[in-house]
Amino acid sequence: MVPTLAATLGVKGHRPTVGSRDNKDLLYVFGVVNLVTAAVHANTLESPQNAKRKTGQSKNRRMQHAFADHLRHVGRMYPKDRHPLVVLLIDNAPWHRGKLIDEALAENPHLRLERLPSYSPQLNPIERFWKKLRRRATHNRLFDTLADLKSSIRSSVKYFQTVRSKVRSLIVGRPKPNNIK
Repeated sequence: MVPTLAATLGVKGHRPTVGSRDNKDLLYVFGVVNLVTAAVHANTLESPQNAKRKTGQSKNRRMQHAFADHLRHVGRMYPKDRHPLVVLLIDNAPWHRGKLIDEALAENPHLRLERLPSYSPQLNPIERFWKKLRRRATHNRLFDTLADLKSSIRSSVKYFQTVRSKVRSLIVGRPKPNNIK
């Protein structure tokens, strides 16, 4: 996640400002929202500007490692003896497939990935959650370090873990008014 700019209100006659930095460090967030309980689980991956030079791995390979670790985390959070089948809706990102992912799924046979059609984020319930998370954690904020951004994301995820009704309304979408069928 990268800090974002959004429309905001301000005092008349004073233009609100948000600083910026020439920093290419990124924070990737992998998340799961339980569609039944509205529980939120998330993991992060820091990607420094020169990550390929530092690690010798491509972005895709680093993301595959992180996603495989995330799948193992989900497998621990939802053990097979209590949850015989856990279905994860995913998009077609290149790091959602490959040998590392197959190995993680083999270790957790109760996890099943369901791929959504290309270019259809509106079908993925977590996309609505990402929008609210970004609004709460990153909009119009300047972070001195990647650790500060990570802290903001984590505190926002913790907040959403405490207000499951709000998460549930994001998952379900907006209810239709009674007079519209």
